[in-house]
Amino acid sequence: MGICARPIKLNKPNPGKLTGMLLAAGVLCCGGSLLAQESSWQLSRTIDGHPDFQGVWANNSITPLERAVGFENRELLSDDEYARLRAGVAEITDGGGDAQFGDGFFDALVSGEVQSYDPSTGNYDQTWMSHRNLERRTSLIVDPANGRLPPYTDVAAAKVTARLEHIEQHPADSWTDRPLQERCITYGMPYLLAGYNSYYQIVQSKDYVAIIQEMIHDVRVIPLIPKSAIDEKIRLWHGDSRGYWDGDTLVIETANFSDASDLRGSAGKRVFMEKFTRTAADNLQYEFTIEDASTWTAPWTAVINYSSSEDPIFEYACHEGNYGLSGILSGHRAQEQAANSNGN
Repeated sequence: MGICARPIKLNKPNPGKLTGMLLAAGVLCCGGSLLAQESSWQLSRTIDGHPDFQGVWANNSITPLERAVGFENRELLSDDEYARLRAGVAEITDGGGDAQFGDGFFDALVSGEVQSYDPSTGNYDQTWMSHRNLERRTSLIVDPANGRLPPYTDVAAAKVTARLEHIEQHPADSWTDRPLQERCITYGMPYLLAGYNSYYQIVQSKDYVAIIQEMIHDVRVIPLIPKSAIDEKIRLWHGDSRGYWDGDTLVIETANFSDASDLRGSAGKRVFMEKFTRTAADNLQYEFTIEDASTWTAPWTAVINYSSSEDPIFEYACHEGNYGLSGILSGHRAQEQAANSNGN
């Protein structure tokens, strides 16, 4: 058996029993036919001679962003752990329980318990989710070497704590207390939630590349030609991006993020570098590095394997000011009124 650079997609996982503690996900290549297929693959190119990344790509990896405790020095799973992982995936997929979003799928494998994303009302079931891709890797984060986010700075840690306390005490005083994604503004960039509307479409020309994100149908149009950076005072939800080719890798550098575009505590001061490299006919390696000295004590880098998809992306019909948001605010006003009536 060999270790591959891309994940395996299991559309019909074999049924099995969820046993033992599974602490990550990994890639396993079975047999020589897949390796032979990869060795004969040739990188397709556009008319301009650059690698052709056009098409629809999916982030359905089951690998968690951060490495689980106990696996800090292990990049890959053992064969036995991987086999148990596949059995656990089958049980969750076929079990008919609540949907497991993003790392929640992995958390269920670790704990042996499938927990609801919204236990008060129930949630989507697992049939709403995309089939997940299995990898042998134990984390998306490749730097730091322990596979975990660097520590927050003292200032950032205090800000994160204060924000969480505000959310708990003031969940819906105003629409501005609700998260950006709930207000249908943006899920941010990069969008790290795997398995649910986690598809992208790439369109290329000689001078520009467009990346369409399925979630809230965000579109980034990135120039590949020399172009002056925007003024430092101009801040954007997805920042100001410039791209260039480094051999067969597309590199995109982004700055000027809005202070309101939070990413795990990081806001307007972060600098974001992305690298896209096609490693197989059905795999696009996406590497990104985030640097923000005001938030983390060191930069960090992650790698996601995007798998190709023949399916088109349909509009994610989410719009700012939707009735769900007005329902949340009116519901909170009713709670306040009830509390005042009870003298609380």
